[in-house]
Order: sequence, then structure tokens, then C-alpha cells
Amino acid sequence: MDIDVRGPRFGAAVTTLVLAVVLVTGSAWLLAWQLLAFALGAAGGVARSPYGWLFRTVVRPRIGPPTEFEAPQPPQFAQTVGLVFAVLGLVGYTAGPQWLGLAATGAALAAAFLNAAFGYCLGCELYLLVRRVGVRAE
Repeated sequence: MDIDVRGPRFGAAVTTLVLAVVLVTGSAWLLAWQLLAFALGAAGGVARSPYGWLFRTVVRPRIGPPTEFEAPQPPQFAQTVGLVFAVLGLVGYTAGPQWLGLAATGAALAAAFLNAAFGYCLGCELYLLVRRVGVRAE
């Protein structure tokens, strides 16, 4: 079933805020929260993530029904990519090197910002590229 395109974009906006605070404060705990949010989105789809729940229960009732939909697989894959970067970031912040935490968190922040501000989902584009390459390889 297709999903409301505004949901993943809302999630990206919240993720942008969370990751910006992580970069400013160096909070491994906050990055661990974001890692959990990515993990839930990767495992169950963006609608099952905490930000998806927040969008569905608080935001969507106030902004009306959706007019655009998208397949759930690309955003779910994007959550998996975010999860990988969050794991790398958490390793860097907790075990070192510190630059790994900063770089991985910064990369995830850049991707989330692109989606939140411009509707351009790098993880979704990567999903489509992987699918195309996979189809050609068969």
C-alpha cells in the first residue's frame, strides 16, 4: 500500500533537527535515539517509526488528506541507509575515533536535510539505482 509523501518528509525534518543537536552537543544518547528511530523505520517501514506515528496521529489530521502517494520501499530502504550511518556515528562517538561520529552524523544530517527541505531523498534514489543494477545483472 502506498504512503503519504508528506510523512517521510516530516520524518526527515525531525531527523534533521535531532542530528543537528547531536552534532552541536555530541550526545551519544540522542544519536542512539535516532538510531532506534531508523531501526524501527527500516524494519517496519516509515509508518512504523516514531516520527511516522507522530505524523499520522498529530500532523496529518491537521493538514488534511494526502494528494500524493509513493511506494513504501524506497523510504524504508532510506531508513536502512540512515541506520548504517547512525551505527557508524554512535561507534565514533562512544568508542572513537571522534571524527567518525562527526562525519557519519554529518552525512546523515545532510541527507535528511535534502529530503526535508527539497523533497530529494538520497536513500530513495540509491534504492532505485540498486534495483536498476540488480535487474540488469540478472
